[in-house]
Amino acid sequence: MIRQTYSWLFKTFIYRIDPEMAHHLGITAIEHAGKCALTRGLMRATIGHFDDIDVDSLPERRKVYIGRRLVRHRLGLAAGMDKDACAVLGLTALGFGFVEVGTITPKGQPGNEGPRLWRLMESQGLRNRMGFNNEGADAAGERLKKLRSTKAGRNAIVGANIGKNKVTPAEEAPADYEYCARKLSPWVDFVIVNVSSPNTPGLRDLQSVDSLRLILQAARKGCEEATDRPIPLFVKIAPDLADEDIVDICALTRELGVAGVVATNTTINHDLGDGGVSGAPLRERALDVVRLVASNLDDEQILIGAGGIFTSNDARAMLSAGADLVEAFTAFIYEGPSWPGEVNRELAKVRP
Repeated sequence: MIRQTYSWLFKTFIYRIDPEMAHHLGITAIEHAGKCALTRGLMRATIGHFDDIDVDSLPERRKVYIGRRLVRHRLGLAAGMDKDACAVLGLTALGFGFVEVGTITPKGQPGNEGPRLWRLMESQGLRNRMGFNNEGADAAGERLKKLRSTKAGRNAIVGANIGKNKVTPAEEAPADYEYCARKLSPWVDFVIVNVSSPNTPGLRDLQSVDSLRLILQAARKGCEEATDRPIPLFVKIAPDLADEDIVDICALTRELGVAGVVATNTTINHDLGDGGVSGAPLRERALDVVRLVASNLDDEQILIGAGGIFTSNDARAMLSAGADLVEAFTAFIYEGPSWPGEVNRELAKVRP
């Protein structure tokens, strides 16, 4: 019923609202709903339905851990929705198994000029050229610290997606990642190094092995200096990389003992203008990349698949391709608040 109502509202009213304004209104509503224990409980009971899923009964070989945390539900929220770590509790109550906040940069920045977000209604996609608009690592760190001061906040599984500021030269990029890791790692369960957004000039060039090595080492240094707790470190890659470059990045993650890979970010393989496309148009390439990455990681490394997941069957296809966990963003926009809980309940019934 909730799904059908949202679908009608989306097709009738919401799609007429400027996409970025709709995003802001939606995340603000989720933020405020998540702050109150009563509304949070109602969301969990009527939408998230986490209590319907018995993960503890699964055999150990079918459980997925990020560090020491058991990830009870395979579908999480990709970065880009909760840029400033404002709505973690609300998003978790809606049914996401984990939440990736960000992308967060050392200093706050406004991002690119608008318009910078478009719905691709016919193809169930989004195009964005946001440019890492966020309030900065200090502000996000304070919010995450406050989140972790509560029992509900400590129960949530949160990852911080980090990037460099637009004005930071490429040769100084490692310092940006180190700063973000230092500020955020004490309050999160894992850190994701984002060198694959197409919306910060020159960022994707940092996916070259020589550049990426320095960035991953710097991010790890930031984590180790900030907390004694081991922080799993991931790298998020673009779907537009050549296969041989993907293989090289996987080899680097094995060499450095990186926890895993997030595959993939948005694609620039389109003719719609500037920015990256997410959602259904990305699905097939994302699956190909996940298969390739899975065949080039060690068994103990974790692969998080993202790109074009709209149904539980889409998620299962990505899990079957080798992903340990999956993330989505665009489908949440199109399908509404009941969608993550529905998909996670379906995934709990049959696990590859």
